Amino acid sequence: MKRSKVAIVLGIVCFILTIAICVQMKTIQDAEKEVGKTYSGNDKLRDEVLSVRENYNNVLKELEKAESELNQIRSQAVANNEGNAEKEEQIKQINELLGYTDVKGSGVIIKLDDNRDVAQDEVLNISDFIVHDGDLRAIVNELFNIGADAISINGQRIVSATGIICDGNIIRVNGEMIGVPITIKAIGFPEVLYYQMIRTGGYLEVLKNAGVIVEIEQSNEITINKYTGVYLHDYIN
Repeated sequence: MKRSKVAIVLGIVCFILTIAICVQMKTIQDAEKEVGKTYSGNDKLRDEVLSVRENYNNVLKELEKAESELNQIRSQAVANNEGNAEKEEQIKQINELLGYTDVKGSGVIIKLDDNRDVAQDEVLNISDFIVHDGDLRAIVNELFNIGADAISINGQRIVSATGIICDGNIIRVNGEMIGVPITIKAIGFPEVLYYQMIRTGGYLEVLKNAGVIVEIEQSNEITINKYTGVYLHDYIN
């Protein structure tokens, strides 16, 4: 079979697996929400959630394998063709921007944590000392606005499809539960990101003044993993 045909077949396989992952993710999220509504001793429901999660992980592995094989074929196809090599580089850059590849670089690391040294009866609103989903959205927006190329929260890659929401007493990023302490990694020009984030009137200062524990540092060795979710475009023709 010619390489072009193999690439087309693998492309179709990737598409089918992506749809399957989307369905699995939706099922997992619905099941987890249902678990939250029931008591912790419901073994049957818990087993169903674990089974769906296992199926999702298996499909994700198949997708990653198919993508790896497709990338190998692409590399072979462009090895002796300058025009194809240029297009392949463009595809690589687009995938990096979309969050489909792991990326490394310099930038900043921000750590947030609830302030547990404050007793509830000592303050008017204990909620001010806790990290909320809105805080994460504000920080992510600031980082992108000052030039961050890639951002992650507790290992979850932030892309245009990312949701950062409050689900009861927990925060979900890309549908995954995250808890404190929270680590935000951002790749970009380290000095610009650092000094813009610690500036007077910036959101980190607002959090500090409210009582949340905030730390920020520059780093020359930051790795941000790829986005493992699915982009959905239900209304684009």
